[in-house]
Amino acid sequence: MNDTHVTVVGNVADSPRRVSLENGAVTNFRLASTARRFDSQTREFVDSGTFWVDVECWNDLSGNVSGSVSKGDPVIVSGTLTTHSWEGENGRRSTPRIRALAVGHNLARGTGVFRRSRSGRPVAAEDAVPAPARAGDDADEGLVPGRDYETAPEALHPADTHDLATEPVHA
Repeated sequence: MNDTHVTVVGNVADSPRRVSLENGAVTNFRLASTARRFDSQTREFVDSGTFWVDVECWNDLSGNVSGSVSKGDPVIVSGTLTTHSWEGENGRRSTPRIRALAVGHNLARGTGVFRRSRSGRPVAAEDAVPAPARAGDDADEGLVPGRDYETAPEALHPADTHDLATEPVHA
């Protein structure tokens, strides 16, 4: 296949719109990606041009995006780049479009909480390994090690932000 696969980092420019169709559900939103560069003369970051692209998300991704993404959110979109063309009042028009394979919040700009979607598929026998029991902890019952997330405080490693060095700026 000669598909053009892209990953675009940007901000959701409008509220996602979900529509149910005969062949599935689709959620659409507009994405704005503005390049930034460091101007060595002014010693400041300056914005370059903005790349605008329409994003379409189908079926399961459609529901997850419409329930998770809002206008203004920083996101990362990965998918297939196409050109959508139509006949307008002033002649032939076109705009870039990404048929998304994955959409996620940009965690370089904030934190997130992930909740696994519950599909209608049965759990495979090899996935049905019981989670290790913890005394007095009924909330994590049914977790599968290596597939589900542990939520107990001892499962997380604390981060000391005072020890983190700032990332160097490359001109």
